[in-house]
Amino acid sequence: MSMSEVVSTGALAVMGIILLVLVQHCLKLSELWKMLAHYQKDLRLAQILDMENRELRSALRAEREHVAQLLRKLELLQALLPVTE
Repeated sequence: MSMSEVVSTGALAVMGIILLVLVQHCLKLSELWKMLAHYQKDLRLAQILDMENRELRSALRAEREHVAQLLRKLELLQALLPVTE
C-alpha cells in the first residue's frame, strides 16, 4: 500500500467514525424532540386542569355563599314564626 492509499483509508475511517457520531447525536435529538412533545402535551393538560380547578373553586365559593344566604333567610323566617308550646 502506498502512502496515499493509507491516508485515503485513514480519512475514510475518520469520516465513518464522524458519521457514526452524527447518527448517534441525531438519535439523541430525536428522543429529545419526543420528550419535548410529551412535555408540551403534559403542560397543556396541566393548564386545562388548573383552569378547571379554578372554575370549580369559584363555583364552590358561590355555592357556599348561597347556602349561607339561605341559612340567614331561614333564621329570619324562624324568628318571625310564633313560638307555640
